[in-house]
Parts: sequence; C-alpha cells; structure tokens
Amino acid sequence: MAISSNVRTYFNGTWHNEDLMVMRAADHGSWLGTTVFDGARYVQGVTPDLEPHCTRVNRSAEALMLTPTVSTEDMLAIVAEGLTGFAPDAAVYIRPMYWGIHGDSSAIAPSPDETGFAICLEEIAMAPDTASTTLGHTRFRRPVMESSVVNAKAGCLYPNNARMLAEVRQRGFGNALAADAMGNVAESATANVFMVKDGEVFTPIANGTFLAGITRARHMTNLRANGYTVHETVLSFDDFETADEVFLSGNMNKVTPVSAFEDTSYQIGPVTRAVRDMYWDWALSE
Repeated sequence: MAISSNVRTYFNGTWHNEDLMVMRAADHGSWLGTTVFDGARYVQGVTPDLEPHCTRVNRSAEALMLTPTVSTEDMLAIVAEGLTGFAPDAAVYIRPMYWGIHGDSSAIAPSPDETGFAICLEEIAMAPDTASTTLGHTRFRRPVMESSVVNAKAGCLYPNNARMLAEVRQRGFGNALAADAMGNVAESATANVFMVKDGEVFTPIANGTFLAGITRARHMTNLRANGYTVHETVLSFDDFETADEVFLSGNMNKVTPVSAFEDTSYQIGPVTRAVRDMYWDWALSE
C-alpha cells in the first residue's frame, strides 16, 4: 500500500527503486499475520531517533517469536545507503520490517529458522503546522497482553485501530480517543495522546495496553528539560473534556494538534506549539 510513487525497497541484500513485492502467499506472515514493523523519519537531512526505532523492530520481532536477523548497527547503515537515492530536502518515511516465513510442526507458531526482512523508504511529506484533527469516542478498546501482542509494533494489532477510525469517521471525526481495558484513556487510534491543563502536561501512563512511543518519550524529555511539569498518570475521558489543549504524538508527523474531542473544542495553544518547536530544535541540533 504505497502512499506515494517514490519508494525504495531493501530486500535480499539489495536496494530496489520500486515498491517491491517481498512476501509469498504461503509465508507465515501472509497466512497467519506474523508481521512487525517500525517507523522513523528522514526530514531536513536528519533521522531523529532512528537508532531506537531500529532497536525496537528487533524487540517486536522477538515478541512475535520471530528471530531478528539484522543488528541495529547494520540497519542504520542500510538505511543511510538507501536514503542516498532521495533528494536531500525530501521527507521520507522509514519502515524496517520482519515477517515469519515458515511454521513449526503445528504451522501456527513461526519457525525460528528463517525470518523475512525488508526496509521500505517512501517519500511522504510532513503535515503542515496548521493541520489538526478531531477526536471522537469509540466503543473499541486497546487489548491487554493476555489477549494480544501489545508489546510489539505488530501488523496484527492494526485492524482494531482501523475499525476505531472507521467508527468515528462515520460521525465526522478525524481520529478516535480509545480506552484501555479498564475504561481509562489509552491513546488515539493512531498515536499517543497528551493533554494540557493549567500549563502542566499529562499523558496516559504506560500500562501495557499500548506502545509508549519513542516520539512520546522524546517530547517528555524535551518538555522537562525546558521546565514543564509532565505527569504520566491515569486519565479519564472527563479529564479530556476539561483540558486546555490536546495533541497527538506519533512518528509520522511528530505533533498533531487536536481541535475538538466530541463536543469539547480546543485552541491550538502555546504548549502544543512549544512542543513542536522543541522537537525540531532538538532534532536539527543532533
């Protein structure tokens, strides 16, 4: 599913200047959904936090009982080589990925003997600073470790996110604000979430029902370094109805302001703007 027409694919030791087909019909990943990936960005000539993203895709593979085959250091070198095929001012989405190829004797569990690997580089522009979204309630919830591999960035988790989006978009909202199994706010359908109240910043505490993102952690570090108070805590939907500002944190666009949650409207406020400025000040200084 290419978003743009400018795609490069690393597969079987070589870069290809196309959206290359890499999986077979009988691969375990095709048949039984053992796929993991990660996402990073190349923007303005820098790749912020690329190393932890490459490290995390290996951890995700292990969570799905796949054997990671490429070290973080080698992955970084492969990505650097692949990015030379893009213009220096291009905005590129970086996706390393693994998938299962064979099954064990039951066919259900993946075999550790061989694992598929590819990296997809796709030119995708950053959203403009003026872009925002709205959030709506969804009846679908984030799963728990006992029922899903929520400790991985796994493809099999995303159909649940997709139905959250489909549900709220039918009512005119851009994204969903989803609960965890206990009914507390977890994240949106596509990204981690923050809210601001009286100048202090709050985000749902990582409780094992969602990935506490790398970009989320970067925002918290930057905020604290610049004197803001940041709380990781249990948050209710009522908390979001009384918030002053809300924004999403994800790798694709780093910061996405939220202009409304159901009937509650927000301004794109000073903390949201500061978070974006702090992020790019950090990224371009590295």
